[in-house]
Amino acid sequence: MRNVLLASAGMLALSTFAPAMAADMTARAPYVKAPPPAAIYNWTGFYIGGFGGYASEDSGNPKMEGGFGGGTIGYNWQASNIVYGLEADGAWADVNASATGFGITATSKIDALGTVRGRLGFAVDKVLFYGTGGYAWIDNKITLSGFGLTTSQSNFHSGWTVGAGIEAFIAPQWSIKGEYLYRSLSSENYFGVPSGDLNLHSVQFGVNYHFGGPIVAKY
Repeated sequence: MRNVLLASAGMLALSTFAPAMAADMTARAPYVKAPPPAAIYNWTGFYIGGFGGYASEDSGNPKMEGGFGGGTIGYNWQASNIVYGLEADGAWADVNASATGFGITATSKIDALGTVRGRLGFAVDKVLFYGTGGYAWIDNKITLSGFGLTTSQSNFHSGWTVGAGIEAFIAPQWSIKGEYLYRSLSSENYFGVPSGDLNLHSVQFGVNYHFGGPIVAKY
């Protein structure tokens, strides 16, 4: 009988404290909402954009210099943190210089310029550091004016370019970039006289729209 009484007393005590313990456990384990997934930016895909900048001739007196603006089209591939791609751009330009001698004024003016380049870079999520190089071209015109007469001749110069830049996403499908390019263009004849190579330094800034955007996958 003594054992039965002790067992009964234990069951009664347990039934008294069990609801309080259960309530206490519930209070200590509130529901916590899982954080939203982070956006992982992937540079793979097609993009278009616009850009503008300033160019100056490497040497010469006077030097050709001035601004330009135009459009860009390109495609990127990304493997791990390595991004490589192909980009083409073209721009209207007003890069010029004039000199006067013996009553004649000679003006050299680049009306348009562009490139077709490869890009190779390293991506740190939203930011891409890259080097670039490839084909470059300009459309240049030399005008001679004097003694009431004016004559001009235009030539297309081909060459190469190399440079570097940085690009960064500012929104899921929009990026901005800045880059430096050195352009070396071949000599052409104007009025029977070779121009010599044309070498330009240029700094340009642009904005691109990417068709695709980030991959949302990281928790």
